[in-house]
Amino acid sequence: MNHLEVSTVGAVKTVTMCRPEKRNAIDPSMMEGLRETFSQEPEDGERVAVIRGEGHVFCAGLQLRTSGVEHDEAARIEAMFDAVQRYPLPVVAVVQGPAIAGGCELALHCDFVVAAEDAPFAMPLAQLGVATTWFLSKKLMEAAGPVTTREFLLLGEPLTGARLRDLGIVSRAAPKAALEEEALALVERLTANAPLAMRAMKSQIIRHNDFMMAIDHEDLNSDIEAVYQSADAKEGVAARLEKRVPKFYGR
Repeated sequence: MNHLEVSTVGAVKTVTMCRPEKRNAIDPSMMEGLRETFSQEPEDGERVAVIRGEGHVFCAGLQLRTSGVEHDEAARIEAMFDAVQRYPLPVVAVVQGPAIAGGCELALHCDFVVAAEDAPFAMPLAQLGVATTWFLSKKLMEAAGPVTTREFLLLGEPLTGARLRDLGIVSRAAPKAALEEEALALVERLTANAPLAMRAMKSQIIRHNDFMMAIDHEDLNSDIEAVYQSADAKEGVAARLEKRVPKFYGR
């Protein structure tokens, strides 16, 4: 089942992750749905796309499985995020609650993030015994810079929407009661802009990203392969599912 709801009202397309009972964790069908939705050409008259999560959580990341983490999934994950960031028109993430791991990455692959001031953003991958690929690490470096990226990846502790706004990483942050008003103001401002101009300038941004990705990063991902195949990765995921403290042995 594809837990996505896609609707268009006027110039705004809204894509809502509808899996609140699982904290909007991205399962394979949702991953494919997001990739397919953002791989399509925008509809006539569309100016802006908005990504939301139903309920109190924006997105708790990728659905964990008792069998551990398969590195082969990285290509599908990257294709989903790449489709979002390559969408020809601006994409706005409205983050009302936790944006964890893949949920954090999803928000940062959008052009604009409007967050509740107390919404936690976190990349607790080291606590699970897994690691980001070069594609995802580069996005964090691009969006957050080296200092905050170290906090995201090496500490894995959450950073609030208010702090990320102050660091210039998210576009807007507001008290939860004022979040919708803040998001609406940004979306309405974007819909008033000339669509051809926005398309052209976003295309330039994408071309810059492509240039930065053009370096040979095969060696950068070789050590990631070993991480995903490690006993630590399986132990980290199993411990999270079993709600216990993991025991890592570096192998």
